[in-house]
Amino acid sequence: MVVESLLPIIIQIVTGVIGGQAVGAAIKTAAMGQVTKLIAGGVGGIAGGQILGSLLGGAADPATAGALSGILGDVVGGAGGGAILTAIVGAVMGAMKK
Repeated sequence: MVVESLLPIIIQIVTGVIGGQAVGAAIKTAAMGQVTKLIAGGVGGIAGGQILGSLLGGAADPATAGALSGILGDVVGGAGGGAILTAIVGAVMGAMKK
């Protein structure tokens, strides 16, 4: 029971960190440390996964909503959210350096 409720969050954190690392590697101009990329990616992954899950969960067909908002939704939402939040944090930190 507990594993079923924690698995989506773990997937969102891991894929968020992966998305954040990818963006952090692509944006070399932002002076972000490894810990900053990890935290921003993880937090963004949870946020993105929750947002995407709620958007897909509101679909008209429950069978389609269940299939789409499962693990694939957690992976896509987590990676996207982690990448977006890491990019925002990188842009803010880059602007603060100037």
